[in-house]
Amino acid sequence: MRIVLFFISALITTGLVIALNTQLPTGNTKTPRLGYFLSPQYGFWQNAEPTNISFNDDIKIPGITQQVDVYFDERLVPHIYAENDADAYFIQGYLHAKFRLWQMEFQTNIVSGRLSEILGEGRLKTDRYFRRLGLVYAAENSLKTIESAPEMKAVCDAYTAGVNAFINSLEPQQIPFEYKLLDYKPEAWTNLKTALFLKFMSWDLAGSPEDLSYTNTKTYFGYDDFLQLFPPVQDSLDPIIPKGTIFEKPEITVTPPASMDSLYLGRKDVITNQPPLKPNKGNGSNNWAVAGSKTKSGKPILCNDPHLGLNLPSLWFEMQITTPAYSTYGVSFPGAPAIIIGFNDSCAWGVTNAGRDVKDFYAMKFKDSTMQEYWFDGKWQPATFRTEIIKVKGKPDVEEKIAMTNLGPVMYDKTYLSDSANPQDIAIRWKAHDGSNELRTFYKLNRMKGYLDYVDAISTFECPGQNFVFASHNGDIAIRQQGAFVAKWNNQGDFIMPGTDSNYLWQGIISPKENPQMSNPERGFVSSANQQPVDATYPYYLGRANLFHIYRGLIINRKLAAMNNITPYDMQQLQTNNYNVFAETCKPVLLKYINSSSLNETEKKYLQTFTNWNLRNDVNEQGATIFKIWWDSLEVAVYGDEYAKAKMPLVYPEPTTLIDKIISDSSSYKFIDNINTPDVKETIEDVVTIALKNASKTFQNLEQKNILEWAKYKDTKVQHLTQLPALSVLHIPIGGGEHIINATKSNHGPSWRMIVHLTDNIEAYGVYPGGQSGNPGSKYYSNFISTWAEGKYYNIVFIKKQEARKDNRMKWHTVFINA
Repeated sequence: MRIVLFFISALITTGLVIALNTQLPTGNTKTPRLGYFLSPQYGFWQNAEPTNISFNDDIKIPGITQQVDVYFDERLVPHIYAENDADAYFIQGYLHAKFRLWQMEFQTNIVSGRLSEILGEGRLKTDRYFRRLGLVYAAENSLKTIESAPEMKAVCDAYTAGVNAFINSLEPQQIPFEYKLLDYKPEAWTNLKTALFLKFMSWDLAGSPEDLSYTNTKTYFGYDDFLQLFPPVQDSLDPIIPKGTIFEKPEITVTPPASMDSLYLGRKDVITNQPPLKPNKGNGSNNWAVAGSKTKSGKPILCNDPHLGLNLPSLWFEMQITTPAYSTYGVSFPGAPAIIIGFNDSCAWGVTNAGRDVKDFYAMKFKDSTMQEYWFDGKWQPATFRTEIIKVKGKPDVEEKIAMTNLGPVMYDKTYLSDSANPQDIAIRWKAHDGSNELRTFYKLNRMKGYLDYVDAISTFECPGQNFVFASHNGDIAIRQQGAFVAKWNNQGDFIMPGTDSNYLWQGIISPKENPQMSNPERGFVSSANQQPVDATYPYYLGRANLFHIYRGLIINRKLAAMNNITPYDMQQLQTNNYNVFAETCKPVLLKYINSSSLNETEKKYLQTFTNWNLRNDVNEQGATIFKIWWDSLEVAVYGDEYAKAKMPLVYPEPTTLIDKIISDSSSYKFIDNINTPDVKETIEDVVTIALKNASKTFQNLEQKNILEWAKYKDTKVQHLTQLPALSVLHIPIGGGEHIINATKSNHGPSWRMIVHLTDNIEAYGVYPGGQSGNPGSKYYSNFISTWAEGKYYNIVFIKKQEARKDNRMKWHTVFINA
């Protein structure tokens, strides 16, 4: 019914053409062939799913060796019972494809730079970006590493075979709706596509190229002022590993280049053009584990909620996989085998993003425009070339010829995003380009029995770096930050580096045993929320402090430290907590410095609303909206005069910087004074008051539109990957926001909430903002969203096969046998 309403509405308003040509972030396209799209036999009508659909079935299929039973519970979560690994991963691939095929393929088309092939030349910018970033090259390298391990190759081969078994079973009328809408057909799945999807997550979680923006900002302000805007240390830090932890002498002694001041910090590079895409800065997560000493049951509780884009179909697909060797439950990535976040009958695990910088840019010097040779360590070195062919729907192919150096691919050159007046050749060195086998980690985590298995499982995880939290049935809790982290000298890689000198290359990878970690701490809990992992005594450079988040970690640690006799319900309340600890810091400062005598009556009204605000970003709170807009206005009042004069893309400081400077000594912070009024020296009182006056105009406008309440202003939505409104869920009433444990923003937030109580019989709860089906015509497409928005959870059914046969929560049974 959703699809029918969507198309009728589009015809009436001509919205289909407009939406597909202006709103699709993934490309400009044309309307489908209407004869095919509207065909009663094959068209979109066939994708409307009956509300009483049954998933009982007996399926004969080539590719499995023994019978596999799949029980679907009332939420359409499959519980797979197979007699061996190969059959289990085959069926996982089959089910991923059955419910999420278009999503799987579309996401890999994005990362492989193939959108123009589907959507036309309007997507060339996106395709060129991903090709030149080297993600196909990276996936090819990782696939070689994965397939060099026979066990992991067998996993991928079985998964791929399962995906293709479903694709091969499709009749024309069964092709997912979006293929019909965009007028193309599914193609065979490959192991490379799985590797591509995993590289997509590397980009999304560790790919923000702030080096280029930092370079411009340093060039514009100078290095000393840059340090004022982006200080190396956060004053209010509460790290993952508590302050005062003693670290051993580092295994790698990192030596900064003698020429650093002149050739690096003193460089005056200007990067006029910026990448067309950047990962969301808010990508992160919360995770924690509390020991039995702090719980009512005496058993550990582990919690995780990864913060990612809110999309339909959802990034996650919930399932249980059971073989004679192991049984695991959690969420998986459609497009990859194994459970990514979850638990088994012995242990639970979760992840948050580490945020460490493992991507650097180098300014290259080529001999001439042919780019055949580049200057390195005093001599000309030969370059090689990688040719990428981008197919464009209805147009000739586009060829990207990318020079490859010992530092990596030359992402920016005279043909791509280089300033025509001052062309630069910039190579990218990114750890994701190296061959790695992240799948091994999840394969091992699914099977682990205790702490040592956990350590072994994560020890080879390389990119993107993650904070792996752990809890076990026997009482252990732990957290480790794991990744292939570069041993850097201070400030290395914050800006573009000279690519002519080997002294600027990476000097080593930090050993896993030196990565931040702790287990069974006396305080009774471990946690992470994307903050810096350690204090300044850690012997290696972590990257600029503003790469990390502060406030969620502060409030989580404060809450956990104060809690005892903890229950899973307490953890649900904590995961969905809307208290704004950043506002707790800022509110007294704003009230201290506001000159209320200069305000008119309307401005005083909004000030009073803010004064009375309870510091919670709940659905109906107006104070939360006033604070957000006032603070944004304050940043403009402080920094806008300097930034407005720049002729190059710059990056703004983090809110942490400004509040720390105001609290410590606002009179010495040069950016408070407006450079456009040389005869007047503005004070912090002036800018705070000006900021409220300017913001009040916005408050009035929002109030007139009846959207001053926080949820209405924030306007959370879960959008279909095409961003077509008729396929999305809009205007969701939910609190939370930036700096808050419930990190729900407009289109970003907790993508999976999980709580695991490691009692004798595992007690677990979970929810994500979506549904198991990727079909917009299914009632299982978005049916979890209201539960998620209300801060509620589903009881997770983690069940043995013999119990599943008679459990009334199991609604359907599909039997797979070899054809």
